[in-house]
Amino acid sequence: MADIQRTSDSTAYVAPRSEGQSDAWTEEARQRGGQLLAEVAEVEPPEAVASALGLPPDGKAAVRRRVILLDGEAIELADSYYPLPIARGTALAERRKIKGGAPTLLAQLGYIPRHVSEDLEFRAATEAELSALDLPKGAAVLTLLRTTTAEDGSPYEVQLMVMKAPRRLHYEIEVD
Repeated sequence: MADIQRTSDSTAYVAPRSEGQSDAWTEEARQRGGQLLAEVAEVEPPEAVASALGLPPDGKAAVRRRVILLDGEAIELADSYYPLPIARGTALAERRKIKGGAPTLLAQLGYIPRHVSEDLEFRAATEAELSALDLPKGAAVLTLLRTTTAEDGSPYEVQLMVMKAPRRLHYEIEVD
């Protein structure tokens, strides 16, 4: 699976959806094979996520962890982090599917994406990633850290995706 070309358009994952439309993750997963909601919790996020969210030392965030499947095989770990004041008391903090997806719920809460930054990194997989993605020892992964900010510049969602490293990742982003 690692040598399959993958195409991505990140704008679909940060934009709110129309009434009755499924979220972008579900839509893509349906086409590619499926997704599992593995965990919803309050956690101390990885350093890069905590920094992107502007959390204090030992700060916590809500996380929604998903496993993306292709032909029944885990190909990506997708974690979405939210500041606790935004997530608490909403479906973001509940272990259930969010109708229309998180971007739609966030828009309903007044969080409209104004700026998205993405950082890609190719690195050795951790032991946990090797296990979760069924990779051989010494395998590499491709990570994508996406930070979405509101009009005032405050970050309200940080996504950390860990993917089986493809040989090529193609991106298309349209700017309106």
